[in-house]
Amino acid sequence: MGVEIERKFLVKPQAWNILSKQDGVLIKQGYLLIESSKTVRVRIKGTVGYITIKGVSKAISRDEFEYEIPVADAEKLIQDYCDNIISKVRYKILFAGNLWEVDVFNGDNEGLIIAEIELKSEEQEFEIPEWIEKEVSADARFYNANLSLNPYRKWAPSQKKGH
Repeated sequence: MGVEIERKFLVKPQAWNILSKQDGVLIKQGYLLIESSKTVRVRIKGTVGYITIKGVSKAISRDEFEYEIPVADAEKLIQDYCDNIISKVRYKILFAGNLWEVDVFNGDNEGLIIAEIELKSEEQEFEIPEWIEKEVSADARFYNANLSLNPYRKWAPSQKKGH
């Protein structure tokens, strides 16, 4: 059993745009199941397919089971069984000895940039880059599953203010 310990942050768009970074990888993912206690996701990351089951979040931790599947299977599952699909480009940034994954969303979530850092423990300390705006780990609106149901572009301006 895997446990994901992750913190999420909004990224300052202007700072992100001028940041030196390598090419990102396109990710397309759809949801087979979205419930408060679990989600089941199918993802195509570049040319590799995955199926992932995530449990309920407890603070910044949750159970996570992820398995590689043939990309053709992932494409078929997304096409035929997923109504809630998101697309994003993921960039990997090494900062102060930690790997940050920065997602620049496309489609109905365009305009949203979220950085995530996976930790070894909930108490792990780390340095926050200057291109980070604010933490949103506890804000369920920014969970990918919820963004597939209620995309960022459909939020009222008051919901987006200061994110």
